[in-house]
Amino acid sequence: MLTEGREIARMADMWNLDWVSHSGMFTALRPAAKGLPEIGWPNVEVLNEMADGSGRRIVNARGQRIRFVEQDAKSGKFEDSFEPRTYLSGEVQVRPLSWHDLFNALVWMTFPTAKAVINARHFAALASQAGNRRSATGDALTMFDEDGLVILSSDDKLLDLVREFRWKELFWAHRNAVQECVRFLIFGHAMYEKARAPFVGMTAKALLFNVPEKIVRLQDCELNAAVDQLVATFAHDATNLVHGRVLAPLPVLGVPGWWSQNEAGAFYDNAAYFRPGRKRDYVPASFSSS
Repeated sequence: MLTEGREIARMADMWNLDWVSHSGMFTALRPAAKGLPEIGWPNVEVLNEMADGSGRRIVNARGQRIRFVEQDAKSGKFEDSFEPRTYLSGEVQVRPLSWHDLFNALVWMTFPTAKAVINARHFAALASQAGNRRSATGDALTMFDEDGLVILSSDDKLLDLVREFRWKELFWAHRNAVQECVRFLIFGHAMYEKARAPFVGMTAKALLFNVPEKIVRLQDCELNAAVDQLVATFAHDATNLVHGRVLAPLPVLGVPGWWSQNEAGAFYDNAAYFRPGRKRDYVPASFSSS
């Protein structure tokens, strides 16, 4: 117990907010992160206060208020496992001093409607699966929930370059157009955890949305709200996210501004990271502002 206490104290001392401004990978979380304390790990009481003061309606698909609670010992009951408990009671379990769970809480504050829809889809998939083997739908939901990323653009030709794995052409030959006409927002909380210590090999699972230019021009909370609605609408349709093949792999360190080494074109010649691949049938969702 003494050793465990020392480890908790050591980890608590490591708390800092340096990651918030570390890179563009954290752009979407910055509005929510403004409520984080400068000193001391944010426990569930702090997270609940942040959620209450966020100005967003943070509820599950049943309309129950989301509350962050300390994770209990596993009971083995279906209703007590992570996704069912969130869906049935609105309780999101958080482990002490866990970056993974902290980022999950921040994503709930940032994209609450999308998270509620995905949680409801998780619950339905778990309730209907046979045995312990996760369904293809469950796999797809987990991939996006953990490592998801959203790509917005009004230029479908640039989205085609993502679909066709033409990485150097996208990120280098069309670099100015990408910086001007494409927005990349991380959704998955596991991807945020990885972004604290980026490494070559980091690959997100992306949804592509062809949207009006005015959506691409949005900033901060307005952009987050638009993405929240886009993902929620897409995920609510039970014919979407039924297998992992609908998610486009994206080597995230190629995004301009997200990794210093990508300022040189030679970075994109690393075929082990920027892998070629066959074109898949990625069909970007359309957004209507009406």
